[in-house]
Amino acid sequence: MSVNDPIADMLTRMRNALMAGHQVVSVPSSKIKLAIARIMVEEGFVETFEEAADGVHKTLRMKLKYVGERRERRPVITGLKRVSSPGRRVYVNKGDIPWVRSGMGVAILSTPKGVMTGGRARKIGVGGEVICQVW
Repeated sequence: MSVNDPIADMLTRMRNALMAGHQVVSVPSSKIKLAIARIMVEEGFVETFEEAADGVHKTLRMKLKYVGERRERRPVITGLKRVSSPGRRVYVNKGDIPWVRSGMGVAILSTPKGVMTGGRARKIGVGGEVICQVW
C-alpha cells in the first residue's frame, strides 16, 4: 500500500501499539525512520530497535518501553506529534527551536548536520526541519 507520509504512518503505528499495550511495533524501514528510532532509544522513549529483512523489504522493529507492574503498566511515551508534513514543511532557525513540554520531551529535527534532537541542534547552533515531537 502506498503511503503519502511514511513518518506520520510510523508515529501512528507506534501510538496505536502503545494504546493497545503491545510490546513490539513493526514499520517499513528507511534511513530517516532508523535515525528517528535511534534518537528515541538514546532519549529513553524506546527500549531497542532492529532492522530485519523480510525478503525484499526491510522492516524496522521497535520494542516499546513501559513503566510499572503488570496491572498499573503505563507507556513511557505519552504523546507523539508530527509537526512538518509533506504538504506543510516547518523550518526553524537555531533560535526558534521549540521546547517540548518545558524540556520533558524532545523535538526531532532534520538538519544539514543530520537528524538530531532540538537540544543538540541548539548546542551545535543549527536549525532545520522539525520532523516530530515526542513526550
